[in-house]
Amino acid sequence: MTALRRLTGVGLAAWFLLPLVPLVLWAAADVWRAPAALPQQWGSSGWSAAAAAGGWAAAGRSLGLAAVVAVLGTLLGAAAAAALDGGRLRAPRTITALLLAPVALPPLAVALGLDVLLLRLGVPAPVGVVAVLTVAALPYTTYALRVALAGMDRGYAEEARLLGATPAVVWRRVRLPLLAPAVATAALLAFLVGWSDYVVTLTVGGGQLVTLPLLLGSAASGVGDEPTVAALALSAVLPPLAAALLVARLARGRTG
Repeated sequence: MTALRRLTGVGLAAWFLLPLVPLVLWAAADVWRAPAALPQQWGSSGWSAAAAAGGWAAAGRSLGLAAVVAVLGTLLGAAAAAALDGGRLRAPRTITALLLAPVALPPLAVALGLDVLLLRLGVPAPVGVVAVLTVAALPYTTYALRVALAGMDRGYAEEARLLGATPAVVWRRVRLPLLAPAVATAALLAFLVGWSDYVVTLTVGGGQLVTLPLLLGSAASGVGDEPTVAALALSAVLPPLAAALLVARLARGRTG
């Protein structure tokens, strides 16, 4: 069974990493003409062009946007999961369906509709982008934390109450440590929603918030600039990959 798990892990890693090989080669190539299997001239022109096009600034905006969405989405998802788990809400199925609606509805249609509403309300474009993406992240954060709450051993919290701990202490010293892996997973999912978004940032942001996906999409729409596109693509892939590996390691450390 262990050998099968290792083989599955290697297969999944290869499935994900192999498509990155051409990107790595293109990002390190100055000249690569067909039918050559490898670049004829190596260099960093793609990274220089990506930086000159505003790649670092766009990456900073993407990181800030993703961080804000991760914090807000995780906090609101935790509140929604706790309310649904506590059984204090009426019509919990209806509320769950509403929370899952952003996943079922077409993103472009939702973005266009909300853009009109936000414009009429006079909401600044960056604030509108954060609000819409936080709502888009709620299904993932709520589900991840609700599953964790449902599977959590309630005995630890009951013992802490019997020993005189207040509800705030029980939550901070007992429940939160038990939920830490789920909280990290929920934060990662919300981070990915904010980091990778294109449609909402383009539509609601109206060009005022140029993130890395927008810059990458603009560069990829042309031809003949493969090194720059590859450099931007790697810049968009590596941070969330690093965050996913970090969360996996933290979760493994908690459970191991």
